[in-house]
Amino acid sequence: VQLQASGGGLVQAGGSLKLSCEASGRTLGNYAVGWFRQAPGKEREFVATISVSGSSTYYAESIKGRFTASRDNGKNTVYLQLNSLKPEDTAVYYCAANFDWILSTRANEYHYWGQGTLVTVSS
Repeated sequence: VQLQASGGGLVQAGGSLKLSCEASGRTLGNYAVGWFRQAPGKEREFVATISVSGSSTYYAESIKGRFTASRDNGKNTVYLQLNSLKPEDTAVYYCAANFDWILSTRANEYHYWGQGTLVTVSS
């Protein structure tokens, strides 16, 4: 499956963005999907994950209550709504798919990755 992340951009602190992760090649509804981010000079970190059906989600503590993962399997797309953005949320955001249906926080348990979309939050 090929993943294409989009929706990033420049936003002021306190603002919102909605990221999309669109799949092609295979049905995204067969995969759990995770979101990760990597800030300049830092390691990639887990952000959120959503189950195949969308009924279960899990979030990193740093973004809990501000970000929401959702999915529309009919559109082969997973979303990440980013609210109350902070400058420290600035990073390249990646989506990844896991065909073991695992809600994992570990990047090495995801099998397919998108190219990333840049989110920049100004203070």
